[in-house]
Amino acid sequence: MCDNVTPGTATASVLIENKRTRVTEWRFAGRGDNTGWHRHAYDYLVVPTSDGTLEIKDAEGRITKAELKAGVPYFREKYVEHDVMNGTDEEYAFVEIEFLDS
Repeated sequence: MCDNVTPGTATASVLIENKRTRVTEWRFAGRGDNTGWHRHAYDYLVVPTSDGTLEIKDAEGRITKAELKAGVPYFREKYVEHDVMNGTDEEYAFVEIEFLDS
């Protein structure tokens, strides 16, 4: 599970959790809604549910924009630290799949 350092405003709903995998839907109400600052404890895959833009703030305070396409996944290794913010005016969501240590 992510080690949250500061809480965010996005809603996380765990859809599946077992010994090997955790699947969480992250839902952002509108622009600026965020996950909160956190570090990933596991490798993970993100699958966007629609096209949209996320703004990702790194440990140095830099913000990069990620243009995501519905159904096009991306993978990250554990220990990534960031705050993820909705970069659009509309509601946005993605599904995060964590590969838990067995």
